[in-house]
Amino acid sequence: MPTAQRTGVEDGVGLTALMVAAARAIETHRPDSLASDTFAEYFVRASRASTAWPTRPEEVPYGDANPLWGRLGRYFGLRTRVLDDFLTDSARAGIRQVVLLGAGLDTRAFRLDWPQGQTVYEIDRDGVLAFKHGVLDGLAATPTATRRPIAADLRDDWARSLVNAGFDRTAPTAWLAEGLLLYLPSAAEQRLIHIVDDLSVDGSTLAFEVKLGTESPEVRANPVYTTTKQQIGVDLLALFDREPRPDSAGSLEARGWSTAIHTPFDFARHHGRGPLPEPNDTLASNRWVFAKLDKR
Repeated sequence: MPTAQRTGVEDGVGLTALMVAAARAIETHRPDSLASDTFAEYFVRASRASTAWPTRPEEVPYGDANPLWGRLGRYFGLRTRVLDDFLTDSARAGIRQVVLLGAGLDTRAFRLDWPQGQTVYEIDRDGVLAFKHGVLDGLAATPTATRRPIAADLRDDWARSLVNAGFDRTAPTAWLAEGLLLYLPSAAEQRLIHIVDDLSVDGSTLAFEVKLGTESPEVRANPVYTTTKQQIGVDLLALFDREPRPDSAGSLEARGWSTAIHTPFDFARHHGRGPLPEPNDTLASNRWVFAKLDKR
C-alpha cells in the first residue's frame, strides 16, 4: 500500500478525500444505508493519515451524535446516493461518457452498474490518482465501465488532456463536480464552468455542489466544523475559498442550460433519512445544482 507521505491525500484538500471515504465506509455498514462503497475503508486504512479513523458505525464515538461522523458523515452518504442516482439516470437516458471533475477517491467506475459501452473519465492530481490506483490494484478491483484516469490540476488547462484521452466532443456527457467548487477560487470555478459548457453538446448533464454566501460567526462555530478540526485535523473553514462565489447556475442558464437547485434537506426528506435543518447549520447554505443542456 502507498504511504501517506507519497500519496497526495495526507493534508489539505487531499485529506478531505480520505474523510469522505471514511464517511462512505461508515454509510456502507449502516443498517439503513443509502449508498454502498466496499472499497472506501481500504483507502482509509492505506494512509497513515487516516488509519485510526472509524470505518463502521460501531467505531464512531457517540454514534450519530458525533458531529463529524454522524451529521457530516450522513450528509456525505446522502450526497453519494443522490449523485449516484444522477449518473445512473444520465446513463439510462443514453449518455455514454461521464467526467468526474476532481474525482478524488470516487469508485463509481467500479461499483455502479453501468450499461455496455460506458466510459468514465476521472480527473484529479497525479498523487491522488496514484494512491487510488495503488489501493485498487492491490484489491484486484475490476471496473464496470471503461475507466480513463487523467492526471491534471483543474485550476489549469485540463480540457486538452481530456480530449487527448479519447473524450468525444460530439457526444453528450454527464459531468460531476462533487465536493470540488467549494475549494476553488472564483476565477477557477468560472473557468471550469466555461470549459464544461464549451465541451458539451445537446443532452449533456451536470451536477455540482456549492455554498451560498458567507457563513455567520455562529455557523462557523458549529460543532461540525470544530469537531472535524479536533478529531482529524481537517479545518474545513480554512480550506473553503473565501472569495465571493460566482453564480454558476445563472451562468449555465445564460448559456442555454436548464437548472434545478436543491438543498440537501430536500433529499433527506425524500429518502426518509439524512441530516435535517438545525440551528446555526453548517449545511444550510449548501446547494446541489443539476443542469441539462437542451436545444442549443
